[in-house]
Amino acid sequence: MQETQVTVANAAEHEFELATLVVQTSSQFSSQIHIQVEGKKVNGKSIMGMTYLALMDGDLVTISAEGPDAADAVEALSKLLKG
Repeated sequence: MQETQVTVANAAEHEFELATLVVQTSSQFSSQIHIQVEGKKVNGKSIMGMTYLALMDGDLVTISAEGPDAADAVEALSKLLKG
């Protein structure tokens, strides 16, 4: 399993825009991906889960992935969220 923590610095004006980008990016990988913030953990490929998190600038997020392309998935999502 690959895991990292990042501080969100790329939250868009519209709260669903970043959620959509995370889901689109996560869906490019076969690994299971989870995003966690403030004790809430959701599937990174779920638009409902990502909108539930309502990520904002300054949020400390844990990205975890398990599977054959986990390292690449964590790296791509880290870059996306850091801006």
